[in-house]
Amino acid sequence: MLITKQNINELAWDKADNGLLPLIVQDVFSGKILMQGYADSAALEKTFATGHVTFYSRSKNRLWTKGEESGNTLSLKELSTDCDKDSLIALAEPAGPTCHLGTETCWDGDAQPNLSFLADLQNVIASRKGADADSSYTASLYAKGVKRISQKVGEEGVEVALAATSGDKDELICESADLLYHLTVLLQSMDLELNDVINKLKERHAK
Repeated sequence: MLITKQNINELAWDKADNGLLPLIVQDVFSGKILMQGYADSAALEKTFATGHVTFYSRSKNRLWTKGEESGNTLSLKELSTDCDKDSLIALAEPAGPTCHLGTETCWDGDAQPNLSFLADLQNVIASRKGADADSSYTASLYAKGVKRISQKVGEEGVEVALAATSGDKDELICESADLLYHLTVLLQSMDLELNDVINKLKERHAK
């Protein structure tokens, strides 16, 4: 069930411990679990008012918006509850590391969903944009421009098709990896992201 500022009262506050429900924050793109805290109705109201995920801090004994001091905020994209309406998940876009230790998540280093690696790869590729062409293969592609990157995507697409046609599964995996990499570089060169492609797929799926 999606939660909006209009239906906060429909949550199972009668089950809440001292008026607090657990609130898990998940990266809207990578799916990584970023952190977990607690929220009361006032925290949720402030979250919707500001657009930034707000908790009730049990240690500070007050409302606490993530990043209010560090600037590493969590921009809310969607808030939902489970079937019992006594637990919350916030899909959010993080600005900087989420953990107070300076890591991406409070579970940084632990096992992450395989698909979240695409988000990590995209961040690495984005960081090479504008770098010296001799510093990495990715930087050299950016330096050659969109036309050359587009050619590489076309070449890798053909290689994927040939590998599939020949029935070579190992080669198909390798060429598909090359295609995904070069496609990500191309999107970044056009100031686009994989997330833009995913949103288009979601839009088509809904029709």
